[in-house]
Amino acid sequence: MERLWAPWRLAYVTSASGEPAGCIFCDITDPGRTDLIVARGRLSFVILNLYPYNNGHLMVVPNRHVPNLASMDPAELAELMRLTRRAEMALNEAYTPQGINVGINLGRPAGAGVADHLHVHLVPRWNGDTNFMTVVGNVRVVPEALDATKAKLEPIFARLAAREGD
Repeated sequence: MERLWAPWRLAYVTSASGEPAGCIFCDITDPGRTDLIVARGRLSFVILNLYPYNNGHLMVVPNRHVPNLASMDPAELAELMRLTRRAEMALNEAYTPQGINVGINLGRPAGAGVADHLHVHLVPRWNGDTNFMTVVGNVRVVPEALDATKAKLEPIFARLAAREGD
C-alpha cells in the first residue's frame, strides 16, 4: 500500500471534531497578519484557503463579522463584489483556468465551515480536474504550496488595485 503524506492537515483533522474557539476570519483581520492574505481593501480582504480544493482557491471576506449578505451595508457589499471581481481576474491571469466556481455557503446546512462569518469562495477549475484520487481515495491532490500561490497572486492583486485606483 502506498502512503500519501500530508502532515499539514493534522491540525485541521484534530480540530475538526469540535467547534473552533472564536472566528478564524476575525482572528486574522488585524492588518499585521499577512500569512495567507493576498490583498486587502478597506472593508474586506482576500485570503488563500488553508485547505484548498484546487490550486488558487481564494476566499473574499468582509472584515466585519456578519453571517449573511442581508447584514452587510452597501459599502461592504460593493467592496466585497469588487474584490471578488478582482480575484476572478487574478486567478484567470495566474492560472488560466477553464472555469471558476464562485460561491457563498450561508449556514452550516449549506456547507459553511465558518457559518457565522460570510465569505465568498473562488475555486479555479479545469476540464478533467476531478481525478481518481478524489473518487477512490477521498484525497485531494494540490500540487502547489500555499506560499507559491501567494507569491504568484500578490503582485497581480497589487497591479489590479493600482489600476483601479485602490
